[in-house]
Amino acid sequence: MSMSDPLADMLTRIRNGVKARFDSVDIPLSKLKVGVAKVLKEEGYVNDYHIIDQGVQGTLRVDLKYGSNSEQVITGIRRVSKPGLRQYKKGSNIPKVMSGLGVGILSTSQGVVTDRRARELNIGGELLCEVW
Repeated sequence: MSMSDPLADMLTRIRNGVKARFDSVDIPLSKLKVGVAKVLKEEGYVNDYHIIDQGVQGTLRVDLKYGSNSEQVITGIRRVSKPGLRQYKKGSNIPKVMSGLGVGILSTSQGVVTDRRARELNIGGELLCEVW
């Protein structure tokens, strides 16, 4: 069965895994998902990610991160650009997430980057999701 929005499925798996206190979640592999996982790791929202080459597509395993008292590091994760309504932003019009406390993830010509990096480079792109 084909999925209409694989990135939303990834974000939902991470959201549900954090709420259920899982150590890691397994997600069907794609280049875009690896880019999002890389940004989440660089920003400190997840511990690590691993690519498991098994089957036809492969699997992306994301190791979730929790605080010292087992509190959630990812308190919210939201898909912004959807298949029915894409959200493209210019470099000068990229909104801040939670007044700069969260991070926006964009797909640009330079690859998948954070909102801060896109503002530095003054490049726009598709605003994929917001994490806080």
